[in-house]
Amino acid sequence: MGILDGKRILVSGVTLDTGIGFHVARIAQQEGAKVVVSNYGRAMSLTRRVIKKLDPVPALLELDVTNESHLAGLADELRKHVDGLDGVVHSLAFAPATALGGNFLTTPWPDVATALQVSAYSFAALTMACKPLFGSDPSVVGLTFDARVSWPVYDWMGVSKAALESTSRYLARYLGPEGVRVNVVAAGPLETLAKRSISGAEEFNDVWADRAPLGWDPTDMAPTARAVVALLSDFFPRTTGEMIHVDGGVHAMGA
Repeated sequence: MGILDGKRILVSGVTLDTGIGFHVARIAQQEGAKVVVSNYGRAMSLTRRVIKKLDPVPALLELDVTNESHLAGLADELRKHVDGLDGVVHSLAFAPATALGGNFLTTPWPDVATALQVSAYSFAALTMACKPLFGSDPSVVGLTFDARVSWPVYDWMGVSKAALESTSRYLARYLGPEGVRVNVVAAGPLETLAKRSISGAEEFNDVWADRAPLGWDPTDMAPTARAVVALLSDFFPRTTGEMIHVDGGVHAMGA
């Protein structure tokens, strides 16, 4: 018996097996969940290959969270594979290169808008697109990099993550009366595709090596994925609007 036994979970944004989403899907399956994953465009071919490492191989849906028709049709597409949803994982983020790497003061609005739409607004859009399939006590979980402070080179993605964190709290407020829990997990720096795309982000590894009292392995996705799975389970029945840190303790340490 796993902690997600019988639960139906959508994990959005699964691309590579070095991503958090893949490991959430893997551990969720180990804990008894029926998992559906999503991606879109050219990345779909990567996802098709990587999910063959999962047992059973989950259904793959095409979902571009900036495409209104994709969102409008998501519930019907999900019904082809599951008869409801108990959990949704938002593992999505994107910012153009002009919005990262120290370009904060010169980033044009269209690129900022893209970062905000994909990385923050989509949390609400995805949740509402899935809502018609929610069973009792559903859980929605997003992923962030603690945006309560500014970080070097993170720039408009940091702003987008702050918006994501705030969005989770407003979703918790408005959907709580219907029994929906909404939380985010704040991970330390991990060697994901997203991190590798940010010039200068490798410096975070040095910070965590110096300051994490529990230590930090940037190649180990399992601690973060396990936290997501725990929030998807019934073990946090009255927790919502929360940000759970999985960062080796850095968030609690002074400079």
